[in-house]
Parts: sequence; structure tokens; C-alpha cells
Amino acid sequence: MEIVTKLIFVLQILFFIISEYVCSSDAQLMSCLKSDREALLDFKSGLEDPENALSSWRGSSCCQWKGISCENSTGAVVAVDLHNPHSQMYGSSSSSRYGFWNLSGEVRPSLTKLKSLRHLDLSFNAFNNIPIPEFFGSLKNLQYLNLSNAGFSGLIPPNLGNLSSLQYLDVKSFSLFVGNLEWITGLISLKHLVMDGVDLSMVGSNLIRVLNSLPSLTELHLSSCGLSGSIPSLATVNLTSLVAIDLSSNNFNSKIPDWLVNISSLVMVDMSNCGLYGRIPLGFGELPNLQVLHLAGNNNLTASCSELFRGRWEKIQVLDLASNKLHGKLPPSFGNLTSLSYFDLFSNNVQGGIPSSIGKLCNLKFFRMSGNNLTATLPDFLERSHKCLSKSPLASLQYLYLSNNQLVGKLPEWLGQLKSIVELSLDHNSLYGPIPASLGSLQNLTSLGLSGNRLNGTLPTSLGQLSELSFFDVSSNHLSGLVLEKHFQKLGKLKILHLSSNSFTLNLSSTWVPPFQVVNLDLGSCHLGPFFPAWLKSQKDVNYLDLSNASISDTIPNWFWEISSNLLLLNVSINQLEGQLPSPFNIAPVADVDFSSNLFEGPIPLPIAEVDLLDLSNNKLSGFIPENISDSLPDLIFFSLSSNQIEGEIPATIGKMNSLQVIDLSSNNLTGSIPSSLGNCFYLKALDLSNNSLSGFVPDSLGLLSLLQTLHLSNNKLSGEIPSSFQNLSSLETMDLGNNRLKGSISSLIGEGKAFRNLRILRLRSNEFSGELPSLVSNLSSLQVLDLAENHLNGTIPASLGDLKAMKQVQIINQYLFFGKYRGMYYEDNLFVTIKGQNLLYTKLLSLVVSLDLSGNNLSGDLPAEITNLQGLVVLNLSRNHITGSIPEGISKLEELSSLDLSTNRMSGPIPQSLSSLSFLGHLNLSNNNFSGMIPYTGHMTTYDASSFAGNPGLCGDPLDVKCPGDHDDDYNDDNKEWTSNDDSNDGFIDNWFYLSVGLGFAAGLLVPYFILSMRKSWSDAYFDFVDKVVERLPLLGRRRAVHRKSRGVDHR
Repeated sequence: MEIVTKLIFVLQILFFIISEYVCSSDAQLMSCLKSDREALLDFKSGLEDPENALSSWRGSSCCQWKGISCENSTGAVVAVDLHNPHSQMYGSSSSSRYGFWNLSGEVRPSLTKLKSLRHLDLSFNAFNNIPIPEFFGSLKNLQYLNLSNAGFSGLIPPNLGNLSSLQYLDVKSFSLFVGNLEWITGLISLKHLVMDGVDLSMVGSNLIRVLNSLPSLTELHLSSCGLSGSIPSLATVNLTSLVAIDLSSNNFNSKIPDWLVNISSLVMVDMSNCGLYGRIPLGFGELPNLQVLHLAGNNNLTASCSELFRGRWEKIQVLDLASNKLHGKLPPSFGNLTSLSYFDLFSNNVQGGIPSSIGKLCNLKFFRMSGNNLTATLPDFLERSHKCLSKSPLASLQYLYLSNNQLVGKLPEWLGQLKSIVELSLDHNSLYGPIPASLGSLQNLTSLGLSGNRLNGTLPTSLGQLSELSFFDVSSNHLSGLVLEKHFQKLGKLKILHLSSNSFTLNLSSTWVPPFQVVNLDLGSCHLGPFFPAWLKSQKDVNYLDLSNASISDTIPNWFWEISSNLLLLNVSINQLEGQLPSPFNIAPVADVDFSSNLFEGPIPLPIAEVDLLDLSNNKLSGFIPENISDSLPDLIFFSLSSNQIEGEIPATIGKMNSLQVIDLSSNNLTGSIPSSLGNCFYLKALDLSNNSLSGFVPDSLGLLSLLQTLHLSNNKLSGEIPSSFQNLSSLETMDLGNNRLKGSISSLIGEGKAFRNLRILRLRSNEFSGELPSLVSNLSSLQVLDLAENHLNGTIPASLGDLKAMKQVQIINQYLFFGKYRGMYYEDNLFVTIKGQNLLYTKLLSLVVSLDLSGNNLSGDLPAEITNLQGLVVLNLSRNHITGSIPEGISKLEELSSLDLSTNRMSGPIPQSLSSLSFLGHLNLSNNNFSGMIPYTGHMTTYDASSFAGNPGLCGDPLDVKCPGDHDDDYNDDNKEWTSNDDSNDGFIDNWFYLSVGLGFAAGLLVPYFILSMRKSWSDAYFDFVDKVVERLPLLGRRRAVHRKSRGVDHR
């Protein structure tokens, strides 16, 4: 019986297949309506078909023509599908049964004669920006219309609203716009609406109300439509059938509307990159059908992770919340999102760590939490779920990204059990300990990033078994030990290898041939030397090569220049490479070349191809800068020859190198004048010609460099005045023209100060500037360092100096002053600051320096009290002037002061007691003035020796050897902090009375007893008997005291 039943079932299937085949054959053999065939031929006649894609459009059976479908019963044409099946938009490169086409031309109105037409698809053609034909609105029976990326442009005709039967409308294009969307309310049958890229900026907030009138709508796609403003609330939501909504990449300034999370039918929501703000509604987690949620790139959406992921999220598969402001910790309940396959919280502010419950997510393939504030350790173990088929943790996980956090602790062993893992990124954390050898068992791993941590120990040789590995980065750790050939045994697919900034020693044979052909090789700060690595000879594909600080003491072999033609980066800096570089040397076009800090000799080498960056600094190169340098390097962006032995003049042709952003020719033997052609380097941001023997005037043309940020011309022989055109240097942050022969006034340089709003550093010391210091210098609001020492300035110190805004602020944030930064190379600003008579070079800490140095001038007048408003000052030097007055009592407000020098002036008065409260003050010099009174030698003041106070005749007390007059408190007036003194006349008056009183007292002491004793003899006898007894007892008393001293001395020993 069972056999008969099965036979009957098979016969039924065969009957069904035969019936379908017969019906299909009938449809293909059905002759289409004559009127429809003529309409199609007329439509074809308007088209341009360069590939003859419609070659089948001939004969009477139009139902068999390419792209045409007919109704079985009547033969009427119901579908015209001429979409381009090879659209690059879909990334397809394979051919199909239609072949390649690209239709254009005219869309003729003969399509309106196809009375039964229900399906029209012209997508991905090239109709050359013609408007959408208005007659499309007359195709009453149309149910499907797809015009996406078909080359139409202009206004979408409102009469499309007449298509009441239309269910699918796709007009995706960046060349179409809509002025008013009211017409869409006529599409009462519409289910699927795609208008991605269409300009809807004129529609306004009415859009949501209009769409809410389409109760059958299931999919809504309005990505990149220029929508803006707030998303309005809805009293009644009619979009109860909505399954998918895509509003991504618009410009809303809105919260997520509450009505959205009340549409229980939603499966997909994409509101990424929309300018949304506020809290993410917790209701998303309760939508029973939601599978995909994209809210990434809004930057201002907030949510507590512990609350958000407490929801049910029953069917959620894709959760993309990257680039927002989520905070809090991932709760253990995160492991309940069992359908989750894609999770992205990149660039938020999530704290804590990764919960061990993540191990229960059997379907998880992508997990990214890079760029957060994770501070915990990675879990020691992962929880398991009985629902997971595999016994391995996270068996489906392919991509794990946790870089740029603050994770600590060791790498857990379960990382080596992620059997499906393809990319693992833990870069830039604070992880420590060894790299687990178990990572060598991850046979699907293609990318391993562990850079920027504190990992120590050696490199496991098991990593050499990762046969699929193409990216390997363990740079910037504390790893050490030998790197052997075994470490690369099976890495045949390796393309990127970064081992830099560790303490590795590469112990590789000179005859070793690596199994890989790397593209990017970074071995900086590894020990490769002393010989140049011979195994590089086999690397024919390398584009980026960094062998900097690799302890190589050798010449570059000739064979290297045979493989260097592909190099886009060549960095061999900070070695002891010697010899002469070939000129021209072989390199790829637009390369970055760094030969700096070696021992190269000979003339300046030029590349065979145009390069973007060339750093030859800190070598022993000699000779002249080639006159034809602009021909060899016309598009050079970074050029440094500093600290060599280059001589001769700067060629004027350097001005033809218009792309230059950095020129550093400092510390050479250059002579002649600064070429005015430098003013043609409009993109220049850093110009350093310091420490040469350049002479002549500073050219006016430098004032054309409006992008210039740092200018160093110090330690030359330049003369004349600074050009007034410098007031056009609105971007300038550093101007160092010290140690030259420049003259003129400061006021003519700075003008009203408005031109130099970005100027941080102004150093003009050791020149011949004269005149007064202008009060308008206070307009230099960004100024942190003002050094005008060793000039001929006169007049008083303007009180307005106390208004220097940047000096009033304590600089606590260190900003590296890098200029002309381009592809990892930059000019690092530097400055010599004079402290204690020594020039100290500041580079990386330069932004923290706040200094005012007016020493060695002819300034006079009192020191203005307003100077104490500059509470950020670290260095204050006013020595060797003619300044008078006293030290302001408010000097104690300068709490950051490290060096104070007021020596060799004419200042007077007491030294304020408050100076002792300046705990950072390491250098103090008040010598050679007229200060007086007791030195307040308490607290921090006890750290200074006598030299700090020498040359002040009126000072006394420690640490000077001069004792203050008297040891009595009444000799010192505590209230006035000064010794009492009167004018000469008062002193004489007091002296006369003093001597008179002494004389009268002496006379009274002698005469009064005499008169008393002479009056009665008995008194006289008694008095002299008493005197005799006292005299008799004096020798005995003396002997007793001597014995007493002797006995005390014995006891003391």
C-alpha cells in the first residue's frame, strides 16, 4: 500500500510539471496584440541602442522579445523590463543572458498604447538627463515602476500621483527633485517607495504627514534626500504595515520620534548619519519583529547600555550604534541577544569591559567596540549556551575589533579558540603580558593587530603557522627576544608586517629567502644591524619600507636600488649608514624619502622620479643646493637639509616649487641673501633658515605667505627693518628673528596687533631694535613667549602687558607644535629659551612655556603691578635695565614662575615676604639693585644662596653675611617690613637730648649720696662698714666660684 501511495504522489508531481511547461510554451508561442507590437516598435525607434541589445525586437511574436512579457490569455503586453543587468551599482561583472546594454535616447509616448502594461523597468540606463516623461502618469494599470539611476533628471512629474494601482515606485537618483509631495497621496495602493538621493529639501516637515496617508506602505527608502528639521510627532499612526524604513544620511536636527517604536511590524530601521540627538528609545528593544537597527553616525544619540540592552530584542540580528554617545557598561543580559550576528558600538563612551555572557551569542559574526573607554580586563572565560551547536566559544565570530580603548590585563586563552576568526584587532590598549601561543592555531586568521600595548615577552614561534595571515602588527609594545626564520615559516600570504618600536633582534640568515612578498614592511627600532639586511633582495613588491633606528652601520648595497623603484615610503633614518647616495636614486613617483640622521657624505642626491617628501637632515652632505632642483622636484611638499655642511646660496629656482609646505635649511653654511622668489611658495607653512650666514634684507615677498605658521631666521647676519608686509602673515604662530642685525621699532612691526592673532612666539632678541615698547602689544592675544632681550628699547614697561591673554592663563595642555604635517612627516617647532643665562632648547614641551624676557635694554620707570596678572608666566627676565620702584606685593600670584631675574636695575624697597610662597621658583636673581631691609629667608627662599641678593647694600640677614642692626623686635617694624629711620634733623635732636640726660644722671648719681651721708655721721659710719665687709668677702666668693666651675667641668666630661 505504501508503494502505491508513493507512486501516485510521483505521478501528481510529473503532471504538475508537464502542465506548467505546456502553459509556459503557450505563453511563449502566443502572438502579441498587433497594436502592442506597433507601440513597442515605435518606442524602440526613439531609443539609442549602441550595443544592439534589442536585436530580438523583430517578427510578430513580441511576447518573445527580450524584456517583454505578455498576458497568457489575451497576448497583451503586461511588462517591459529593460533594466541594465550589468549595473556597476551592484558590483556585477558577470555576463547574463541579455548581454551588455546601455539604452538612451527618447522615451516615446507610444507606451501609453500598452493598455495592459503593469510593469515598467528602465533602471540603470543612460537617458542623458532628460526629464521623466509626464505621460507615465497616464499608465493607469501600472503596478511596478522602476526608474532608478536611469539617467533622468529634473522634477519628478506630480501626475505620477494618478497611478492609483501602483504598488512599487523606485526613482532613486541624485539628479531628480521634488517641489511638493502632495501628489503621492494619490498612490493609495503603494507598498514600496524608493526615493534615495532625490532632492526633497523643499518638501519640509509635511513629508511625514503625507507618508502617513499611505496605509499599505511596507517599505520606505528616503536616504540622502536633503531632509532637515525636526521629525514631527503623529497623533495617529497609519503606517501599521511598515516593515522597512530608511531615512539615513539626511540632515535632521531631531529626536527619534516616539511613534516609530510603536510600529510593531518593523523589521528594518536605518536612521544612520541623520543628525539625530537625545535618548535612544528603549522601545526599540521591545519591537517583536525588529531584525536590523542602524543608528550609527549621529554623534549625539545617548543611551545607558545597561538599560538599552536589558530589552528583549527577540529577533535582532544587526545592531549598529557606532559614533554616538552611548555610555555605561554592557550588562550580563547582553548575552540574551541570541539572534545577534552584527554588533557595532565603535566610537562611543562605553565603560567597563566585555561581559562573559557574550559567549552565549552563537550567531555573532561581527563585534566592534573600538574607540570607547573600556578599562577592565578581558573576561578570563566565556559563558556557554546549550543552544549553541559548537562547543567552542563564539564559534561563528569572524571579526573582533576592540582597539583604541584602555583595556588592561593579559590576553585570555579563549582568544586562541575562536576557530572562525578572520580579523582580530586589540591595538592601542594597555594590555600586558605575553602573546598566547594558542593564537597560532587560528587557521582562518588573516589580520592580527596587537600594536600600541604593553605586551612583553617574546614572539611565539607558533604564529609562523598562520598560513592565511596577511596583516600582522605588534608594533609599539615591550616585546623582545630573537625573531627567527621559524616565525615566518608558513606566512606565504603576508603582505603587511609591523614589528617596529619593540626590542626585537632579527636573527635571519643572509641567505634566507622569505616565503612572503610583503607590501608594507616596518622594522623601525628593531635590531637588524650591523649589516644591511640581505634578505630584502627578494622582496620585489615592497611599497613601504621602514628600517629606521635599526642599528645598521653599513653602506646601502647597489642591489637595493634595483628593487627600490616600487617604494612609496623609504625610511632609513637614525642609523649609521655611510657612503655616498646615488644621484639620481631609484624611487617610485610621489614617494616619501627619509635619509635623515645618518653619516651620508657627498653632494645632495636627487631622485629619479618626482617625490613628495625628502628629508636629508643631520648628515655630512656638502656642496651646493642644485640650481635645477625645481626641475627634479617640482611638486615637493617637505624638504629638509638641516644640519649638514651645505654652502653657497639658496637658488632662486626654489621659488618654482609651489607645492612646498616645509623648507628647513637650518644649521648649514649658506651665504648670500634670502631669495625673494620664496614668496611664490604659497602653501608654505614652515620656513627655517636659522643658523647660517645669510645676509642682506628680509624680502618683502615673505609677507605673501599667508599660510605660514612658523618662521625661523635667527642666527644669521640679516640687516635692515622687518618688512611691513609681515602684517599679512595672519596664520603665523612663531616668529624667531633673533641674533641678527635687524633694526627699527617694535610698534612698526606689530602695528595694531590685529594681524598676529595666532602668534604664540615672538623672539627678536640680540638685534638693534629701538624705541618704546608699544602698549598695543597687548593685542597679541595668543602670545606665550615674548623675547625682546639685548636690543636698544627705551621708555617704560607698558602696564598693558598685563593684558596679554595667553600669558594670563596657566598652560596645562601640552600641544605638540607640528607644522606642515603630511603623511607622517612634519616640521617640529623648536625654540631656545634663556634661563639662568643658558639657552635651553624646547620642542615637545614648547606649548607649555610662557616667558617674558625684556633683559638687556634701556627700559626705565617702575615695574607695573599689572605684570602680576600674567599668572601663566614660567620665565620673567627684566634684568640689565634701569627699572625703578619696588617689587609688587602681588608677585605671589605668579604661582607657575620657575625663573625670576630682576638683577642689575635700580629697584628699591623691601623684598616681599610673599616671594617665599612661589614653590616652583627654581631660579631667583635680585642682585645689583637697591633693595633694603631683612631678606625674608623662610620657606622656599632658603633654597637660594647669597648670589641671588648680592649688590644690594641695604639688604641684611641670611643668606648674606650682613647682620641686621640689633636683635630686638622693636628695632624692626613688622607692620611696615622696614627698619625705622628719620631725617637728619630729627636724628640730631634725639642725640642732644640723649647726651644731656646721660650727664644729668651721672651728676645725680654722685652728688645725691654725698649730700645724704654728710647730713648725719651715723649714716656715714654704717654705710662704710657695709662696704668694708663686702670687700673682705670678694676673694672668698671668687674661690668658691672657681671650685664650682671645676666640679661642673668634671661632671660634663
